[in-house]
Amino acid sequence: MTTPQHPAHHPEKYAALDAWIDAHFDEEVRFLQQLVQVPTDTPPGNNAPHAERTAELLHAFGFEAEKHAPPAADVQAAGLQSITNLVVRRNYGAGRTVGLNSHGDVVPPGEGWTHDPYGGEVQDGRLYGRAAAVSKCDFATFTFATRAIEALGAPLKGSVELYFTYDEEFGGELGPGWLLRQGIIKPDLLIGAAFSYQVITGHNGCLQMEVTVHGKMGHAAVPETGVDALQAATRILNALYHQNTLYQQISSQVKGINHPYLNVGLIEGGTNTNVVPGKVVLKLDRRMIPEENPAEVEATLRQVIADAVAQSPGISIEVKRMLLAHALKPLPGNQPLVTALCQHASTVFGETIEASGTPLYTDARLFCEHGIPAVLYGCGPRTVSESNAKRADENIALEDLRRATKVVARALADLLG
Repeated sequence: MTTPQHPAHHPEKYAALDAWIDAHFDEEVRFLQQLVQVPTDTPPGNNAPHAERTAELLHAFGFEAEKHAPPAADVQAAGLQSITNLVVRRNYGAGRTVGLNSHGDVVPPGEGWTHDPYGGEVQDGRLYGRAAAVSKCDFATFTFATRAIEALGAPLKGSVELYFTYDEEFGGELGPGWLLRQGIIKPDLLIGAAFSYQVITGHNGCLQMEVTVHGKMGHAAVPETGVDALQAATRILNALYHQNTLYQQISSQVKGINHPYLNVGLIEGGTNTNVVPGKVVLKLDRRMIPEENPAEVEATLRQVIADAVAQSPGISIEVKRMLLAHALKPLPGNQPLVTALCQHASTVFGETIEASGTPLYTDARLFCEHGIPAVLYGCGPRTVSESNAKRADENIALEDLRRATKVVARALADLLG
């Protein structure tokens, strides 16, 4: 596999790409606004309408989107209402296929917004809205980068394929996972949605589990008639939180990733103030560094939970795995992507932008599990917190959108030139 030319070798081509993106940038912003204005809150996960709208907008650019819906029963079993995944294929002849994947589903807005979460409002150089940063912005980045390389009219070899999918928040198995298993897509290289100031080559894995603690309801005036499930759940919580102190002694060798972490994000239980709680449910999220073995991590956690209530008479527990997302591990064939993206990002942003890892997990890992080298690069700030992703007033800086589109277009020109 040939290494892409250094940017200095094609200054006229890169300048022409940049100029096309600048000339069409208002159009790119409008495209993103229209995507933000169609909600994709998951739950409830009714994502097909957004796919239909995206396909309409792409058609206006001359891009025909194939619509691939997983079986409705599978979608509903996963806790979603509808999914239509989009695939756009742009073939320029023999050569490698570069896939570009971004997800449209997103967590609900929540409270505290000062902007309409579905407004796509632009203020002080920022575009606000749920999914503006994660990850509808890269629908725009990837679409307009592809349009730019085609607009130059220079000879290209290979293909660009756009994958706009709708199951990242629930793990990606009905988005990229399903498309890959069905053989609908099989690119040679993959760029997944991400932020602009690093090229991600590795990320954490994620294990999510539901722990149900069963006791026995009783009247609070005669508590001995019940078995307190909340008291037992507290023992489990203390044991789990103790794990976090142990995890801090484990370090990852991947730049940008520190140590494993466990978070209990949801607790439900009890019947009323004057009733001994007979049932409590905990939902936990365990982030795994790339060096960890997921099977060992899960077995250890199950043991910790069981040990915590082993001496609690009348208590029984159920532990159910909700999600297992493997870590993204760099594959040897990713070098052409890393080289092109790092070089062009450093040039366009005027600072050194390098390959690194991230503690997030993404559905790009599914491509690596199929042997397809994948990296993450797209539009967004230096950190998740800067974008307010998954919080009120999520936004992106329009200048990051403009520059990231240029970086992706330049990289595609190298990879397909």
